[in-house]
Amino acid sequence: MYGGHDSIRNYEPRQIRKKAAINSGLCGYMFSIERSYPYFEVIKVQYTSLYREFRPLTFDEMVGQDAITTTLKNQIMSGRVGHAYLFNGGRGTGKTSAAKILARAVNCLHTKNGNPCNECEICRGIMDGSLTDVVEMDAASNNSVEDIRSIRDAVNFLPTVAKYRVYIIDEVHMLSTGAFNALLKTLEEPPEHVKFILATTEPQKLPATILSRCQRYDFKKIGVENITKRLKIITDQIGVKIEDEALQLIGNISDGAMRDSISLLERCIQDGEETITATKIREIIGIPKIESILFLLESIIEYNVENAIKIEKTILEEGKDLSYFIWETIKCLNDMLLWKVCGELQVYSQENEDKMKVLAGKMSKERILKMMDDFSKLDNDIKWSTQKTILFQTGILRMCIQEDDSSLEARVEKLEQKVEKGVIATQKMNTKSDVKIAVEPVSNKKVQNTGISKIVAPTSKANTVSTQYWGKVLDQIKTKGKIMIYTNLLNTKAVEKNNDTLEIEFANHMTSFGKTVLNNRENIDFIAKTVEAVAGKNLKIQYKEKGKTEENNDNLDHLNSLGIPIHIIEE
Repeated sequence: MYGGHDSIRNYEPRQIRKKAAINSGLCGYMFSIERSYPYFEVIKVQYTSLYREFRPLTFDEMVGQDAITTTLKNQIMSGRVGHAYLFNGGRGTGKTSAAKILARAVNCLHTKNGNPCNECEICRGIMDGSLTDVVEMDAASNNSVEDIRSIRDAVNFLPTVAKYRVYIIDEVHMLSTGAFNALLKTLEEPPEHVKFILATTEPQKLPATILSRCQRYDFKKIGVENITKRLKIITDQIGVKIEDEALQLIGNISDGAMRDSISLLERCIQDGEETITATKIREIIGIPKIESILFLLESIIEYNVENAIKIEKTILEEGKDLSYFIWETIKCLNDMLLWKVCGELQVYSQENEDKMKVLAGKMSKERILKMMDDFSKLDNDIKWSTQKTILFQTGILRMCIQEDDSSLEARVEKLEQKVEKGVIATQKMNTKSDVKIAVEPVSNKKVQNTGISKIVAPTSKANTVSTQYWGKVLDQIKTKGKIMIYTNLLNTKAVEKNNDTLEIEFANHMTSFGKTVLNNRENIDFIAKTVEAVAGKNLKIQYKEKGKTEENNDNLDHLNSLGIPIHIIEE
């Protein structure tokens, strides 16, 4: 890009960059001047990331940290600036930006309500890096004792132009123990012309002696509302159209980090679409469509294994990021829970909102919380597994086949209510002959269990001994990397029968996939060898599924324990 010498020579470089960006629509690009010809000056274009281009230049431009910025401005206006500050908080919350603004504000020649003017010679020198009185240091790569000693020696020299010599040490928790010790005395009693600003994401790693010598400010995560407002300002300035749903999605994904949200916005802008949509963001990040998530949740709610397998296959074939998928699913469940409690759903389209309300109506609050917990555990297991796909598939299938924990209690509670009202309930049992259970009305008086015996189905006379080592066996299987075997043996019990057989009992029916895995001869031998290594016994492995008869017997035992008279009538 070329421009006439007379038309631009009176502008400062930053002004040229700003004017050229506005006129050409190339916001986000750096323009520098080089004298190459007698009558022309060449403007070289260098791209600058959006988060650097739109870094706040004053305390008023910072969002989400009002309490901190107000305090710092008051200190500037009153002239009571401390000698050492510690800025702590998560990534992208404004720590470094606040440090840069504070460094300019304490040296600015014309402050405005505690903010730097960014126009005086000092401010411009700090912003373009030509002023050596403000030193920025990355402690992650300069963490040795020699690096800190160089600072300790330099603080004795007066600043060249500015009022204060300011040292900004980022990621200060990365300093070595010796470096902290070298910094300690200087940080406690620095010369009057020196200010220290330390920034860290992990203050717990700093020695207490360092923490006690600094004014500590904790930067909190930036709220979704503040992030979306800032992103809207940026998109308006650079002339990019974006949907409100897309802004909300970016705000949720960024998890309180403004820099992450701007970086994600930049990725979407470079895609070349006229309007940034939520669908486009999901494609770029790898999050499945909300329809896919709702379809999977519906399969789990209805215990529909076939549909769950279909949607699993689709998600894996599309190459979606499993962590993002699980995160989005948990968020969807959380929104359903909020709707059941508060009656509000936001961000979703009307069609998806109606679908979510229907699904939420099919679940209790406890069921939603349990599903959120199951997905959280699955996400944690996937992070540490080398077989992420298999673990993801088995985890989803397990959610589809497990029974609602509250169903038995609910049935018993309803039965108790009917008994108190004198209602006779009947139930068929899955035995060789049809059996009816008649429940007699119970008076309000305390029922005594005298004369009442429990009636249970005949069981094997084999001697059984409950094992105490089964948990250790499962841990060994997991440690040795046999994840498929481990996931299918979770929530099982094991008992020894006649001192030669180990019977593994499943709380529910085994899936076809689980039977294929566990009935494999190599896997059976592996389980047996693991049991022998842990318990010191050579036992045969046998599987047992809990049948309907046993479940009904358990129900009878529970009712008898409540003191409810039960008569078995065979037909």
